[in-house]
Amino acid sequence: MSTLRAHRQNRSWLPLALLWIAGIDLRLTLLAVPPVLPLIHRDLRLGETGIAALTGLPVVLFAAAAVLGSLLVARLGPRRTMLLGLMGAGAASGLRGLGPSVAVLFLMTFVMGVGIAVIQPAIPSLINQWCPTRVGPATAVYVNGLLVGETLSASLTLPLALPLAHGSWELSLAFWAVPVLLTAPLLAWFAPDIPQAWETPRVAWWPDWKGVDTWRLGLLLGGTGAVYFGSNAFIPEFLRATGRTDLIGAGLTVLNAAQLPASLVAALVSRKAVGRGGPFLAIGVAMLCGLGVFLVDRDWGLVLGAGMLGVSCGFGLVFCLALPPALAGREDVHRLSAGMLAIGYTYTFVAPLLGGAAWDYTHVPAASLFPAACGALTVLAAASGLAAPPRAADPA
Repeated sequence: MSTLRAHRQNRSWLPLALLWIAGIDLRLTLLAVPPVLPLIHRDLRLGETGIAALTGLPVVLFAAAAVLGSLLVARLGPRRTMLLGLMGAGAASGLRGLGPSVAVLFLMTFVMGVGIAVIQPAIPSLINQWCPTRVGPATAVYVNGLLVGETLSASLTLPLALPLAHGSWELSLAFWAVPVLLTAPLLAWFAPDIPQAWETPRVAWWPDWKGVDTWRLGLLLGGTGAVYFGSNAFIPEFLRATGRTDLIGAGLTVLNAAQLPASLVAALVSRKAVGRGGPFLAIGVAMLCGLGVFLVDRDWGLVLGAGMLGVSCGFGLVFCLALPPALAGREDVHRLSAGMLAIGYTYTFVAPLLGGAAWDYTHVPAASLFPAACGALTVLAAASGLAAPPRAADPA
């Protein structure tokens, strides 16, 4: 008996490693596009509207296909849903540059976005199954994988992938699809498959759109996403409009890099923080303070403010994604996750559009940060009702 217990303890790191790899795979192909957008614009003669549609399409699909992911989890189980989504996303990502053709690029981006989208409701269910007593730390490890995947493809496409592809943006996109296709069989081999009685056609999969928790979690995720994506979209334009183009690189680097240590610290405090409103209230206040510091008319304020926004978004993302497996029963995690993702990513997509409209209407550069301010206020409002402690995890 003691030998069996020791064996299980020795393998307790395996689910965390698999979740980390899955997180990397979900973002590795997505963030490979922005660095080569000038080449795509040149070769395919896409206008600014086409570029915006290409970059915004995956975010729209994250919202639209979340419910499809819930259906697949109910019918196939979370493990098989994850593997199906990974294979589809990896194959479609590698084919995006085929031709090259505008139609193929958008079609394969659509398929890739759907593949990633259906995985996202499956991951919280896997966390609930694999790590029922470590929901917070497991979610933090998964989010850290997401951030590492974003960082790798965004930072290494130009200095590494593009030279290896001999300057071909088509091959550079295929380059980042290879790790996804290679790790999918690895996940299939090592991922524990826990048969569940609820994995039958009778399991409910449609999100509870009337449920308070569905909307509260969706607004928490949407507010956090609006701060992050809104800041990434408008910080460069704000700095350009105010004559500080030399700080664009530093501001974006600090904004995104600050999330990595934040996700690691979140893993240490998540056991007590997940499911409570207090941490989200602190995150919302930190977001507003970061915006205020960013608007200080000093170079240090711009960089420090961007860092504060990155740290608060890193904490917010971990605590948001940990809520469905912490608050819902095992048979409802996928439904709550799908509803949260659909509402959250819809909010995330619409908010930057409102920021651009506010700038166009007022001609005031600071108005571009309107989505981030709205996102922070949304986090504060939604967190005010999240007062209950985390649900005791189901036994493994």
